[in-house]
Amino acid sequence: MSMEGFTPWPTDLEARYQAEGYWSDRLLGDVLRGDPGHVALVAGDDRLTYADLDDRAARTAAGFVRLGLRRGDRVVVQLPNTTGFVVAFLALVRIGAAPVLALPAHRGSEIRYLCELSEARAYICADRDGDFDYRAMARTLPVDHVIVDGDAEEFTTLASVDADPVDVPGPDPSDVGVLLLSGGTTGLPKLIPRTHRDYVYNLEASAEVCGFDRGTVYLVVLPAAHNFALACPGILGVFATGGTVVLSPSGSPDEAFPLMERERVTVCAVVPPIALLWLDAVTWSDEDISSLRLLQVGGAKFAAERAAEVPGVLGCAVQQVFGMAEGLLNYTRLDDPRDLVERTQGRPLSPADEIRVVDEDGKKVAAGEVGELLTRGPYTLRGYYRAPEHNTRSFTPDGYYRTGDLVRQLPSGHLVVEGREKDQINRGGDKISAEELENHLLAHPAVHDAAVVGLPDPVMGERTCAFLIIRAGEKTPGLREIKDFLRTRGVAAYKYPDRLETTTEFPRTPVGKISKKALAARLR
Repeated sequence: MSMEGFTPWPTDLEARYQAEGYWSDRLLGDVLRGDPGHVALVAGDDRLTYADLDDRAARTAAGFVRLGLRRGDRVVVQLPNTTGFVVAFLALVRIGAAPVLALPAHRGSEIRYLCELSEARAYICADRDGDFDYRAMARTLPVDHVIVDGDAEEFTTLASVDADPVDVPGPDPSDVGVLLLSGGTTGLPKLIPRTHRDYVYNLEASAEVCGFDRGTVYLVVLPAAHNFALACPGILGVFATGGTVVLSPSGSPDEAFPLMERERVTVCAVVPPIALLWLDAVTWSDEDISSLRLLQVGGAKFAAERAAEVPGVLGCAVQQVFGMAEGLLNYTRLDDPRDLVERTQGRPLSPADEIRVVDEDGKKVAAGEVGELLTRGPYTLRGYYRAPEHNTRSFTPDGYYRTGDLVRQLPSGHLVVEGREKDQINRGGDKISAEELENHLLAHPAVHDAAVVGLPDPVMGERTCAFLIIRAGEKTPGLREIKDFLRTRGVAAYKYPDRLETTTEFPRTPVGKISKKALAARLR
């Protein structure tokens, strides 16, 4: 069953990927392949075996069917790292309803947009996150069902979405299984359709490259809804190889290190700021984290000098990961020479990944030269969901995805990331669209014009600096006022500017566009 707004692969490539074994008929709902009595999931007080988790997923799936959800529906899921997230995800993909995976930090501006764009039938959320009440936000959403993991008030509790398992028509492997969120460079996030076939290949091939097996104990410290933590190899890769997933509320050493010691964690995936924090924290922490064998670092470029510290300080191997929710994944291999592990961001996961590095005119650059990375392959999308105009800019006529990443490729095939071409800030792995933030800032009554640029930062990679031109006669707002204003507009906190600068005019390019290179030079 095709989904309106989904761009499929050309039939010749579909046939090739199936014939060459990249695509199978396995479904996302069938990833629980561990021994029934082996522990599959540890989360808070929950300790579920594979049999337990399979039963919970089956009963919740039947509960979703009783609510009226069916194959092809979309459901926005906004849950933290809890059992509820894993069970809801598995249940939805089993009945063929596609989860739209929002992050816990998203607020009303983003969630309303995602519900409207996806035409979601339901919204699944937590009750609260600190002072923030998801239920209050849920009351404004255009959905048929609100399901709350916790105190539901007038809504449906996730625990009550429970029924005896029933046979229902499941999805086809070619169906869209999940809708991930783009980092977003032009306004609000775009939706990335991932089919059962391509996403199963994504997670299984990743698990093989990373050496996952029944003995893997994988600690999740990043949001479980993030592609890195979910399927690179992530939670799903662990389930597919029979290991154990341990969920942590965050990457704070105070929360993560005790879990490492108690559960004898062997693998964890982090972004560079967490890696840097752990390199410092291990010197004062009393927890025994000697079970850790592999630290995956991705989401942003990890400095070679700090990558070199990981084995000696944390006592484990380091693996650099460079990829995108849109598809292409690059890993340094476990047997790569030390220099490649420290100084590159890995090489493509699949033999079928096709890579081009091109100049501004779309022509291939000389070997080893810097250019924009273009890619296509068996797990890289062919178009964003319901975004035809954007797709004409983001894809070449022959189907290569324009990543916006500037790279150079070594003779070994490994990529070295040199920056971004797209107007996007990578703040510790969180991708911030400059245009989206600028549009919010322009709504402030004192702001005449706004331009957002990335500010280099040794810990976060980049921080966000907003340049403002203030309207004549208006008082210049301070950073706190701007953050309070963005909060009232329902903007996720990670998108708030870290620094404000005011100016009377913006430097311009020869064609009249704001020169963000010149603004960034002012900061340096």
